[in-house]
Amino acid sequence: MTYRVLISDPLSEEGIKPLRETENIEIVKNPGWDETELLENIDQFDALLVRSQTQVTRPLLEKAARLKIVGRAGVGVDNIDLDAATENGIIVVNAPNGNTNSAAEHTVAMIMSLSRNIPQAFHALKQKQWDRKRFVGVELKQKTLGVVGLGRIGAEVAKRAKGQRMNVIAYDPFLTDEKAEQMGIKRGTLEEVLQAGDFITVHTPLLKETRHLINAEAFELMKDGVQIVNCARGGIIDEDALYDAIVSGKVAGAALDVFEQEPFTEHKLLTLPEVVATPHLGASTVEAQEIVAVDVSHDVIRFLEGKAVRHPVNLPSIPSEAMHQIEPYFYLAEKLGTFIIDLANEVISEIRISYSGDLSEIESGPVTRNAVKGILKRYLGSRVNDVNALYLADRKGITVSESKRSARKGFTNLITIEVIGASGSRKVSGTLLNGLGPRLVRVDDYQVDATPEGHMVVIQHIDQPGVIGRMGSAFAEHNINIATMQVDRSDVGGNAIMLLTIDRHLEDKALAEIALLDEIKSVTAIDL
Repeated sequence: MTYRVLISDPLSEEGIKPLRETENIEIVKNPGWDETELLENIDQFDALLVRSQTQVTRPLLEKAARLKIVGRAGVGVDNIDLDAATENGIIVVNAPNGNTNSAAEHTVAMIMSLSRNIPQAFHALKQKQWDRKRFVGVELKQKTLGVVGLGRIGAEVAKRAKGQRMNVIAYDPFLTDEKAEQMGIKRGTLEEVLQAGDFITVHTPLLKETRHLINAEAFELMKDGVQIVNCARGGIIDEDALYDAIVSGKVAGAALDVFEQEPFTEHKLLTLPEVVATPHLGASTVEAQEIVAVDVSHDVIRFLEGKAVRHPVNLPSIPSEAMHQIEPYFYLAEKLGTFIIDLANEVISEIRISYSGDLSEIESGPVTRNAVKGILKRYLGSRVNDVNALYLADRKGITVSESKRSARKGFTNLITIEVIGASGSRKVSGTLLNGLGPRLVRVDDYQVDATPEGHMVVIQHIDQPGVIGRMGSAFAEHNINIATMQVDRSDVGGNAIMLLTIDRHLEDKALAEIALLDEIKSVTAIDL
């Protein structure tokens, strides 16, 4: 059988060489087709390769009767309707590793440009100004680089900084002391990294939790004269706060490759001589563009040959009978995962998922992936999905295991998720109840009964008279309404737990004040 592959965006010949060398693949290159032409012809192809120009929409995918796989030569898949692809049984793959080296090199180039004032000096020279004193720089040797986010690119930047004989301190929610020691760097909290860095570079995804992570309060924690680099995602740094920090002298310089709104040509940051900026060039090298095309070509070949792909973004379609049986548990598993990682609030090394009762008979793999997705999404955001959740857990050094028991334990079905970190283990259990839907039924060794949704608070305390009343008053002082409350205890006067649902998010200030109350051991806000 011959497979037809449509390439609808410009890709280098070297990048698609693996496809050309595969005997049963016919390549059609039509980067000039508009939306109408694509719609008219897409049903003739088994695979589609795109970059960012082609919009792979629901109408296009629904018209693609033969299409089995879409390959994105790059990382982002914003131009592909993933839900529509999944619904139509089309797998989507990308090339997440192809730009790692280029992005890391660009980051280091920006650090060096800052340290030696290279762009400013060049600009002055172009203006016929020979001014050596004005552009005296600093050495990187023995300076401290603070790395916020130690994924693929952050880790590569750290390695290169070590080559410049810099001291490196990094924060990442998945970084362990053992891993930091292996890399020859220091592990710190976010605050410790911000306080220690002479240069600070950010390499996190852009999530709700990381938007404006580097804000006015963060700048206050930093050394005077700190230098800031962002080659990751626009929005991680509050650009207005950065402007103010530079004008005040707190920040000596900033190098930016990404921005909240792109194209970025009018912002007041560009008026400052302390700012070095490039137009989102982190992955713009000949080599990176070639590597992503090669990577995605290999994955398309693997899939068409019936082999497992390396970088799936979505799930292939699941047979309707199996889907009908397991789909109701997807939501429950993901919410349990999010709940338990917020409750643990530390780097974890192991995830144990057990299925009891009727669940011991089902195909649990997709349910497990949803649970792991719920855990990892807190830190990795929307790039975690059902397909890549286990792969990303493995990349982060997290062991995932399953167990099944037919014993019902009082419920016809029960999912228990246990996460293990340096401080020990935390557990949560949930079930589906007829007529009530998903329910949280156990937190650690305490029995509860709550719907896993909205804003929740877990309070560990000593079982003493008046605790519940004082707690209610404390929430009232912050104008927070308690919708439901579940209470359980180990024994009279012993350890106890409150599980609250509240009407809005519990802000850090309110949480800290409530945690100071007598008999309170811990307060954890969980947003589901």
